[in-house]
Amino acid sequence: MFSFSRFLVFPRRSVCLALAALSVFAMPVQAQSPAPLKLALIEGLSGPFGNAGEAVVRNIAWAVERVNARGGIKTPQGMQAMLLERYDSKGQSEEALSALKSAIDDGAQVVLQGNSSANAAALIDAINKHNEREPTKRVLFLNYSAVDPALTNEKCSFWHFRFDAHADMRMTALMQVLREDKTVKSAYLIGQDYSFGQAVLREAKRQLAEKRPDVKVAGEELHPMGRVKDFLPYAAKIKASGAQAVITGNWGNDLTLLVKAAREAGYEGKFYTFYGNAMGSPAAIGEAGVGRVIAVADWLPNVPGKASEAFYQSFRQRFPKPSEDYVHVRMQLMVEALAQAVEKAGSTEPVAVALQLEKSRVSMAGQTGSMRAEDHQFQQALVVGVMARQGTPGVPFDVEGSGYGFKVVRQITAEQARLAHTCKMLRPG
Repeated sequence: MFSFSRFLVFPRRSVCLALAALSVFAMPVQAQSPAPLKLALIEGLSGPFGNAGEAVVRNIAWAVERVNARGGIKTPQGMQAMLLERYDSKGQSEEALSALKSAIDDGAQVVLQGNSSANAAALIDAINKHNEREPTKRVLFLNYSAVDPALTNEKCSFWHFRFDAHADMRMTALMQVLREDKTVKSAYLIGQDYSFGQAVLREAKRQLAEKRPDVKVAGEELHPMGRVKDFLPYAAKIKASGAQAVITGNWGNDLTLLVKAAREAGYEGKFYTFYGNAMGSPAAIGEAGVGRVIAVADWLPNVPGKASEAFYQSFRQRFPKPSEDYVHVRMQLMVEALAQAVEKAGSTEPVAVALQLEKSRVSMAGQTGSMRAEDHQFQQALVVGVMARQGTPGVPFDVEGSGYGFKVVRQITAEQARLAHTCKMLRPG
């Protein structure tokens, strides 16, 4: 197995070292081999969500490893390696834009980002302007988890491709379970106060009114993102509201601290979440979450099937520490789709690659997804799982060594997850 630290991921402005490492550790490089395809991962790698950023690094790096281990990308010029460089946005849009400039100056051809819809929106706007201004230095933007629906609707861009289901798609999947949960008579809506959190609460209210009009909204609250250290006051309000369920799009430490505070406050209701299946949340809520924490995802480790099981076990062999247990099939599919698009285009020219990405269809771990050309929204199956003790039927794997995993209770096909769009895409030329 190749060295993760020396082969795959490099800090900004380390191109010479990176190329040297590639030539020594990656594969025999012939003189005529093309220069590596440079991928710039712009993510919050420090600050309150630094752990989420580092988890993404492992996913993308593992996908790059796999491409390079088979020789790289087949092009008319020869086999082309992928080179991943990381840029710390500190979770701030201004820093993300500064990192974008540095990445382009360093020769990046593809930008990867996802852990903030606000940052994604800023990057889309900046890349649109850059690509128009500098047609010989265009870049593509691959988004793995910024899920504000606007990014592939009114803010859609030819240069932007989203590989995660957006918030409305995720909420629709969650509602398939909540719709049948007759124990829920009222729900408390809470989220982070930025574009994504606002979109989640807005869609939750709309879908509750449509699919569970009998459920009362007991409370609705947005809180500062990444700045709340003590969620006990919020948990106290949730408990006092009498709500049987909480619906939240919170992620990272904002979710972990919220569910931990709810446990300490003695709240006994359910949590319908977008991200309750990882990043410390299962361990934080512990036994109190069994049967009560519900999460939606593109894939879960306990999705049944030999291909899914083998995929997960392969990741855990690569990253064996419990703290490193964070893997998403969509991020692997994204890198595979990029590699295939370059091969089919026979070039790394952004327009040619984009036109192939629009038609991409990729499979892994028993999962298959395809890109919708009209809005560049990836279409894939979704699953809903409920927290359970490891070892119970349907739960062979736990999360982060917590002893708790997620049992799949609903599988939604790509066709069922598909939603209409309002994108009116402007195309080059």
